Amino acid sequence: MYTISLKPQKVAPVKTKFRTIKTAIPSPSFIKTFSKLSKYEPQSLSAMIGKLPVLWDRAVDFQVFDKDGNCWIDFTSTIFVANTGHANPRIIAALKSQLAKPLLHSYTYVTDIKAEFLEKLIKVAPKFCERAILFSGGSEAIEAAFLIMKAHGKSLDKSRIGIISFEGAMHGVTMASQMLSGNSEVLSAYGYSDPTVYCLPFPYPWVDARYSGAERFKKDINNLIKNGMKVKNIAGFMVEAYRGWGVIFYPPGYIKALVNFARRNNILVAFDEIQGGFGRTGKMFTFQHYGIMPNLVLVGKGLSSSLPLSAVLGRKEIFNGADSLDAYHSTHSGNPLSCAAGLANLEELESKNLVRESARKGKILLNQLDTLKNKHKDRIAYVNGKGLVAAVLFKNPKTGKPDGEFASRVCERAMQKGLLLVHTGRESIKIAPPLTIPDAALKEGIAVLKESIEEIIRN
Repeated sequence: MYTISLKPQKVAPVKTKFRTIKTAIPSPSFIKTFSKLSKYEPQSLSAMIGKLPVLWDRAVDFQVFDKDGNCWIDFTSTIFVANTGHANPRIIAALKSQLAKPLLHSYTYVTDIKAEFLEKLIKVAPKFCERAILFSGGSEAIEAAFLIMKAHGKSLDKSRIGIISFEGAMHGVTMASQMLSGNSEVLSAYGYSDPTVYCLPFPYPWVDARYSGAERFKKDINNLIKNGMKVKNIAGFMVEAYRGWGVIFYPPGYIKALVNFARRNNILVAFDEIQGGFGRTGKMFTFQHYGIMPNLVLVGKGLSSSLPLSAVLGRKEIFNGADSLDAYHSTHSGNPLSCAAGLANLEELESKNLVRESARKGKILLNQLDTLKNKHKDRIAYVNGKGLVAAVLFKNPKTGKPDGEFASRVCERAMQKGLLLVHTGRESIKIAPPLTIPDAALKEGIAVLKESIEEIIRN
């Protein structure tokens, strides 16, 4: 695996309307702060695998600034969070108003700001979402939905507690999240794996392409049944809205077949929208691309575009089964600052038509990425995406196999030129700028990506 260098490298200076690079990269301020962090964090946190060596001092709208006068176009939204832009003025004003009260923490007690936020959240959500429970992070929402589906199933039959998910899904870092992904290494460390969790293979486009989406689902679910899974014991499906590392959407018909199977067998469907929700894919929610209606929707990240906030939404009766299990709160559930940020964020999405803007700008992004792919067919295997989330998957031109080193080198070169990309650590680069990014900055960022790819090819 190629590791992005932490040794400062002299790079060509950059000065445009949107980018400035004036020091060696990594910059002096990064080296100083990173050295301090490395003394106190575990090695796994301080290691730069999957990260870029940039000191985030300020982030405003679609730009990130360090202390040394460098400025980057941000194609990461940190990690798909800043949908309405970094330090959005409406969110900042809402936080200042909440600070002035002052009310910084309220556990799960009753507050006006929590009521106002939930009212707005339910209003912008699809009609089947009648209730919502709040948490501080996506993993908490996953844990809650995991328990809600099991409790709901058990209310129908005491043996109905099974959950079906997908191999390799990224639902978070807690125990239920890891069980849902079938991560054998982590589960071995736990010393326990829930025997009622079953994993379908993800329907990658390069596997079993001779089958339609519906046929693939039928084949894969029948394989689980042949291997001992009993449909009557299944409470729910946990579905990642798209495969995160490569922004890979399910084949047409696959999700419809899954939902139809679930409806016929009285099984719940939970959609993990934590990364893709609130306009990221050009629709308010990713599941709307599939033309289906799940039972539970899990959201986070772009829900607030800033502070820790997540939620599980669904019909009111679905929540009833877990009422006695003490699963619907945590220390920071409904934190007043987070709720203020969330409310302002939803208002900003509406007032600036950012969902529609994501769809429009997404066409610019994907058209130009497709042009780039056609020019470098020997290097780019796939371009995936919808709205303002995309991924470029690279391959070795001689073997055709995934090329993670090339992707990492491209990320590094782009960073040296003033563009931040999502460095996955594997053969993909992900792109997810704030939905507020101007067309000119979006196009400039794509041009930098093109330059970086072509320079790495030449070198």
